[in-house]
Amino acid sequence: MSDLFQDEVPDEFIARIWEVMAAADWHIFQILTKRPCNMLNVVRQRRLEQLPNVWLGTSVESQGYASRIDVLRQVPAAVRFISFEPLIGPVGKIELTQIHWAIVGGESGPRARSMNAEWVEDIRHQCERDGTAFFFKQWGGANKKAAGRTYRGRTWDEFPAIAPN
Repeated sequence: MSDLFQDEVPDEFIARIWEVMAAADWHIFQILTKRPCNMLNVVRQRRLEQLPNVWLGTSVESQGYASRIDVLRQVPAAVRFISFEPLIGPVGKIELTQIHWAIVGGESGPRARSMNAEWVEDIRHQCERDGTAFFFKQWGGANKKAAGRTYRGRTWDEFPAIAPN
């Protein structure tokens, strides 16, 4: 597991991976990057085919990274998703149109920072407004299993519709 679109990954390597994903069309591949500008550039310059089984996403940990959403929206993809994980601060007002899925989760591990329920609710509300599937993964914390994944008295396991255009 790595960021396929980090600066050191050659475009030719990414193109070969695209070929493998096209050939393995019975799998769904989720590619997550903190570098959506690189993703957009490589997909456009290499003219990589939009594959229905390849979901492309970016991480948004707080408002300081929310601009990644606008870049991701430009990337041709069957499914575009945001991983709000670890959510370490509020994201503010965001637009999720043309974003199909939002995954929200807290940081985990011995030095995990707390996630505020208001931040989660802001995202959930904006997902509802813009028609984006909402998936609550976990609260996180030093013992993420003990913290659980129930939010507002239930689990949130929404998934995007397959292959929207």
